[in-house]
Amino acid sequence: MIFVVGATGKVGRHVVAGLLERGSGVRVLVRDPSQAELPPDVDVVRGDLTDPHGLAEHLADVEAVFLVWPFFAADGADEVVGILARSARRIVYLSAEAAARRPDSFWARVEHAVERSASEWTFLRPTGFAANTLMWADQIRASGVVRWPYGEAARSLIHERDIADAAVLALTEQGHTGARHVLTGPRTLTQAEQAHAIGEALGRPVRWEELSREDAERELAGEVPDTALDTWAGFVETPEIVTSTVQDVTGRPARPFQEWARDHADDFR
Repeated sequence: MIFVVGATGKVGRHVVAGLLERGSGVRVLVRDPSQAELPPDVDVVRGDLTDPHGLAEHLADVEAVFLVWPFFAADGADEVVGILARSARRIVYLSAEAAARRPDSFWARVEHAVERSASEWTFLRPTGFAANTLMWADQIRASGVVRWPYGEAARSLIHERDIADAAVLALTEQGHTGARHVLTGPRTLTQAEQAHAIGEALGRPVRWEELSREDAERELAGEVPDTALDTWAGFVETPEIVTSTVQDVTGRPARPFQEWARDHADDFR
């Protein structure tokens, strides 16, 4: 039995589907089972990581855990991971590439908790999610223009299905223990190029309109934190890393951003 935390998220749904395709038993933790909308073969249990003691009753026969940490702080991670590790031999944690560069981040702190407790562990460290471009959906629907800063920021955005494919293999096969898989798209695209690719998927132009840092801080206040602006500014000078890890792990190339845009075109209409 494989226990999935985060099964209703962008990656988690694909992890569940991939595990079922491989014939694995799947149990998922959700806050509201009536809203989960998961396949009937899935054992859906009610729970929350804020109630770690309630987890134990759901972990009978669990051999591996797919863990998404849904908070922006690592408070409580040691207790939660300890409870999971007492039942499950293997934990696959969806971390982030930034964990290696930001040792005080919650990603890194949860990694440390997993390392301390789990017999076998694998960290998935993706770069930016292609799905993050959904933050432009309202602008694209309304005007066909993305007004945003740092159009030349070059990112190796990854399709959520590539992350899920790597997770399924790490959960079900040998050879991933102790691995820190840095998962990326196959190449970088600037943010302006991403907007144009979305337009190609929609069959109509999407134009980029550059915002200055000052205008972005004013117009996007409360929507985009300064840390994100700083990150995009850095990717103008130093493009985001590109690795071959998706192909190394799964045996096939990472899906390009253009494929993600086609898969999600309806989300921008």
